[in-house]
Amino acid sequence: MTDTAALVVVDDLKKHFHPLRGFRDLLRGTPARTLEVVRGVSFRVAPGEFYGLLGVNGAGKTTLMKMLSTLLIPDSGSAQVGGHDVVREATAVRDLVSISLATERGLFWRLSARENLRLFGTLNRLAESELHGKIATVLEVVGLADAADRMVGEYSSGMIQRLFVARALLAQPRVLLLDEPTRSLDPISARAFRTFLREELAKKRQSAVVLATHDADEAFDLCDRVAILHHGVLVAEGPARELAARYVEPRVTVRTREPSHPAFASLTHSPFVRRVSPVAPAGDGWGDVHVFLDGGATSGAQVLQKLVSAGVEVSEFTAERASLADLLERVTQVRA
Repeated sequence: MTDTAALVVVDDLKKHFHPLRGFRDLLRGTPARTLEVVRGVSFRVAPGEFYGLLGVNGAGKTTLMKMLSTLLIPDSGSAQVGGHDVVREATAVRDLVSISLATERGLFWRLSARENLRLFGTLNRLAESELHGKIATVLEVVGLADAADRMVGEYSSGMIQRLFVARALLAQPRVLLLDEPTRSLDPISARAFRTFLREELAKKRQSAVVLATHDADEAFDLCDRVAILHHGVLVAEGPARELAARYVEPRVTVRTREPSHPAFASLTHSPFVRRVSPVAPAGDGWGDVHVFLDGGATSGAQVLQKLVSAGVEVSEFTAERASLADLLERVTQVRA
């Protein structure tokens, strides 16, 4: 049944692979192994929504996006894009979807970036009258405007990745699938890119953007909702702010010469501190103490005030977000 309120509908999607066996395995008759990459994943993405797929490398993010773009056929379950089944109506799905993969290599090296985009724009049946302006816009967004007429073969790996993102943006798709899209962008280009996605695709065109990343900060800061994948299983999903509040422990790192100072132990009795985790001092005598908070900036300010009042020597006081490893550990603990 079609979900008319969503642009992307995924129900119990599964995919497995048989890893290649070596020559010795073949001679010994070693049975082929089955590697389950996506295991019963279900979610919906609405028009105008940013949906994040968060997980470490090998979690199944890229395989899931390849199935949504018709590059891979699911083993079971179903997926629809714009009401079209990705298997039975693959041609219709391709007219709605653009994908940018971190490992893609499909460019023409002896053509310039501008020529590559003109070629792909023509193949996507974009109107000639609009093509010049669209190419200029997407090259500006990904920070390649100054290098637009250089041969792609002269590009660095980061520039090539940005060109793939530009190619995905060119058709202004109804569903945009992005695999690690900002990993090769400098901070200024990344900000311009996110602004373009928000203003042009999400707000104006009401496109759905599915973003695969292993950067927890990017997922929670950019996406409306986030799904956390672990070994092919969707282990948590929900609004980004709610998931962050539930699973991401805010913390500050205090750099000090006195990590064993009694003031740190006394912090554990404060209502705004969950726990304190000191790290052994380095050779120069300075060490870090991680203070996990209940609350936001106000809690951090109270921690600093207590330490300074107690006479603790502090050289650095840094607010930090939990790493993806920390996040997955927290999710697993809560689910258990």
